[in-house]
Amino acid sequence: MASGNDAKTARRARATRSAGLLPLVIGLASAAALTGAAYLTVDSASCGPAQYIRHDSHVELVGGCVDGSSLPSNGTPKSGGVVHGNYNP
Repeated sequence: MASGNDAKTARRARATRSAGLLPLVIGLASAAALTGAAYLTVDSASCGPAQYIRHDSHVELVGGCVDGSSLPSNGTPKSGGVVHGNYNP
C-alpha cells in the first residue's frame, strides 16, 4: 500500500510542476512578442536623430520626427515680473 500512495504523490507533484511551467512559458512568449513589436516599430520609423541647439535666449529642437511648424503655437511668451523659484538663467 505504501508504494501506491507514493505513486499518487509523485503524479500529483509532476502535474503541479507542469501546471506552474505553462504560465511562465506564456509570460516569456508574450514578453518576447511585445519586445519584437517595439523593436520593429522603432526600426521602421524613418526619422533622423534629433538634437537640442541652444541659441541666445531659447533652446530649439532640430531634427527628429516632430516638425515644429505642425505644432500649435502658444504665441509669444509674456515677460512679466513673476520670478519662479527654479529659474536659473
